[in-house]
Amino acid sequence: MFDTILIANRGEIACRVIRTARAMGIRTVAVYSEADRNALHVEMADIAVPIGPAPASQSYLVIDRIVEAARATGAQAIHPGYGFLSENRVFAEALQAAGIAFIGPPPGAIAAMGDKITSKKLAAEAGVSTVPGFMGLIGDAEEAVKIARQIGYPVMIKASAGGGGKGMRIARSDTEAREGFQSSRNEAAASFGDDRIFIEKFVEQPRHIEIQVLADTHGNCVYLHERECSIQRRNQKVIEEAPSPFLDAATRRAMGEQACALARAVGYASAGTVEFIVDAARNFYFLEMNTRLQVEHPVTELITGIDLVEQMIRVAAGERLPFTQDDLKINGWAIESRLYAEDPYRNFLPSTGRLTRYRPPAEVATPGHAVRNDTGVYEGGEISMFYDPMIAKLCSWAPDRAGAIEVMRGALDAFEVEGIGHNLPFLAAVMDHPRFVSGDITTAFIAEEYPEGFAGVTPDEGTARRLAAVAAHMHLRHEERAARISGAMANHQRRVAPDWVVSLGRSALPVHISEANGGTHVAFADGTVIDVASDWTPGGRLFAGTVGGEAMCIKVDPVRGGWRLRHRGADLKAVVRTPRLAELAALMPERLPPDTSKLLLCPMPGLVVALHVEEGQEVYEGQPLATVEAMKMENILRAERRGTVSAVRAKPGDSLAVDAVIMEFEG
Repeated sequence: MFDTILIANRGEIACRVIRTARAMGIRTVAVYSEADRNALHVEMADIAVPIGPAPASQSYLVIDRIVEAARATGAQAIHPGYGFLSENRVFAEALQAAGIAFIGPPPGAIAAMGDKITSKKLAAEAGVSTVPGFMGLIGDAEEAVKIARQIGYPVMIKASAGGGGKGMRIARSDTEAREGFQSSRNEAAASFGDDRIFIEKFVEQPRHIEIQVLADTHGNCVYLHERECSIQRRNQKVIEEAPSPFLDAATRRAMGEQACALARAVGYASAGTVEFIVDAARNFYFLEMNTRLQVEHPVTELITGIDLVEQMIRVAAGERLPFTQDDLKINGWAIESRLYAEDPYRNFLPSTGRLTRYRPPAEVATPGHAVRNDTGVYEGGEISMFYDPMIAKLCSWAPDRAGAIEVMRGALDAFEVEGIGHNLPFLAAVMDHPRFVSGDITTAFIAEEYPEGFAGVTPDEGTARRLAAVAAHMHLRHEERAARISGAMANHQRRVAPDWVVSLGRSALPVHISEANGGTHVAFADGTVIDVASDWTPGGRLFAGTVGGEAMCIKVDPVRGGWRLRHRGADLKAVVRTPRLAELAALMPERLPPDTSKLLLCPMPGLVVALHVEEGQEVYEGQPLATVEAMKMENILRAERRGTVSAVRAKPGDSLAVDAVIMEFEG
């Protein structure tokens, strides 16, 4: 076994590998760019080595610097994590030449399976069902259009060396094929240093289900069952679970056996994932093989009890797998929610900045439920524009799917993140969505259920009443503390009135508050009574207690006259007033937001890649106006209606803040 390994990565996956290595008694070496000087993985590792400037192309993707860091620190092996150099054959060969073990598959397997075009050909030769498509490389946009027409729209344009949703576009017309080809090639070159593109048929209403395989260098290969990864946005997985609520035992076995057959055919060793598209009739088609550890590997670990990182390290050290296929049973159900630095209220555009508050829920592991949080950030740390926007992977486990969903709901409610835009409200909303709860999901779930984007959740009447009761309870506690101020004259202590009006959105709810059994008794005008019990005290940012007999966890922030309440995807302001003030407030005019309809605003912090129009030009609805790059993804900003460009306020190469004006219009 190795005594020192280097992790050629950053963020949560670097921290994840360090945890397992530490448990195995192995010394760890971290590498870091200038932007990651104060990162969590740097702090956790035994040794940390700087490797260059912030851009990944000048640091984490520079093979010579990684090898040099390994030699300088005496690392006998390197774990690549995922992304960056994890599926780079040249990197694996460089380590081989340097006498350093690669904690991953052999270079030949990476070359065969890491390239999507080659892997599809090999899969077809091995008898694995594949999606129809053009397996050759495509030279330019016009050739892409010609091939797309031959296959038949819709098609998927993909980067050959792609992954993580980078370099992928769906095209339903010639225009989209041209634009998608160019954007995919640009993203592929920026993210992977490889701009090769191919096209395949896009299967409508598919499920994305993948098989985890694990093989050693002694000819043993097993599959650790499947993961359902159908909840995706822009081809990027958001929520995963294991097992799939859709597969039956026969399909699971067939997919697993095909995945292992493919792995054996290319001499695979280490952990890998074979991805499939599965249609409504449970027909499955090979998509690609990821020759690395997957982001969503924790859900497989939770249902099998196998530490995949540990097994990767042991396989790289020449050990045999300590189990057979018959030993690998499915135990319970696990769900993973990816917490991203992106604003769901701005169409999920990336968000950067400092984490002014980062308080994950407590990690627990009991026979009845478990919560796990894989992360690479900390409170006070910064989310950089240079890397992937994922903050954490929150996982839940329970004996069945309904239980795992409920555990996840509670964990999301208790997760506190401030300072940046993040998708916690959206994740919470999905957990309550009837279609997700039923398991009736496809890769189009987000597009179909949130076609206009995510605008938050409007709570039902019962939940709204409970939130109003919580606001009343907190208001009472706040007023009671204010009434107990020291130094008051005798017999002049302020008394807290029992009658208030809670304004929640457009609803004004009169309540009568009284003490009851250590909590509060909140009576509404229609006779409804809700008892609230909690140890919350003024200043607390998280309310946890029972409301009307139900456990609730609510993120709370004081605002003028009341509280901001965030719960299960809802974000509401609850104002608590005296009855007289409530009467007067009802007469106040509503303040309207400023009119920005004649401005093109930068929707997220990013770099202006190109401007597609100029001053004085007439534009039509849907016309591309500008391309902005953020976190390695290109975003095309389009005109919402006809008009004329009256002024251009930015130029290519500008780094813009959110809501910075790019151009102005008239007409």
